Amino acid sequence: MVSARRGFTLIELLVVIAIIAILIGLLLPAVQKVREAAARSQCQNNLKQISIAAHSYHDANTYLVPGTGNFGCCWGTWVVKLMPYFEQDNLSRLYVNWGGNDSTGPRYSAAPNTQRVTNQRLKVLTCPADTPNAPFSGLTNHNYALNYGNTGYAQSNFGGLTFNNAPFGPGGGGNVKQVALTHITDGTSNTLMVGEVLQGIGRDLRGFVWWGDASGFSAFLGPNSSVPDRIYDAYYCNNQPAQGLPCAVSNTTSPTTFAARSNHTNGVNVSLCDGSVRFIDNSININTWRFLSTSRGREVLSNFN
Repeated sequence: MVSARRGFTLIELLVVIAIIAILIGLLLPAVQKVREAAARSQCQNNLKQISIAAHSYHDANTYLVPGTGNFGCCWGTWVVKLMPYFEQDNLSRLYVNWGGNDSTGPRYSAAPNTQRVTNQRLKVLTCPADTPNAPFSGLTNHNYALNYGNTGYAQSNFGGLTFNNAPFGPGGGGNVKQVALTHITDGTSNTLMVGEVLQGIGRDLRGFVWWGDASGFSAFLGPNSSVPDRIYDAYYCNNQPAQGLPCAVSNTTSPTTFAARSNHTNGVNVSLCDGSVRFIDNSININTWRFLSTSRGREVLSNFN
């Protein structure tokens, strides 16, 4: 005698579906946390490699890598100079007219640089927690910028703050900024070297480190501040506060200023001038954060770990 095959009842099916839904609900946050931890770890590893490269550059030249060349914004930044120290020597050699001006050769935004160098995405400069972007003509944004101090890109006094020097800065007027580690009298373990920045969305130039203005960040604004960054032209300012990218146009009282920003939960990764890598919480005291950015401010730091 053959018995009839019994199928699932509706109640049994609903119970199975409910169990599966509960398991998915439990697993998804765990998977997300693992991914976030992996991205944060990779980001910290990138910062470590950049810091080692900066120290190697200092060993070879007796001063830290300059933010830009002699004439400022448009003929190369620190990225090109550090390439040989993170296994991109051939790419560095392809760059034409670093530190020059329009009378001596092309800008970062002209051929052959746009065809061979500034159209490249460098893994060591890209945080996996962010979305890669190329704001125009295929030229790439990245996620790490040098510490330009406690005020803004121009390193001038404003907003009631006195610029108290920084380990890095842009050149200009035929002069390049060269700072030795011995000039950091606040101590290398108390001074920021490199910090995270978010890549702008669309034609937004934040994170566009081939260009002088975006080659550094400042500590005038706190990590992941809700206060807008400032950029010189509205065309390149894609205000996206919901994405952690508030932006407004700079003016005489609010000059070009880019904050440290990231997609990591509650803070940003940074490296210090001693080569160590730290995670800085968004809630850090703003004065402590600014003190960390100065190299000769003689401030007394509270615990920032």
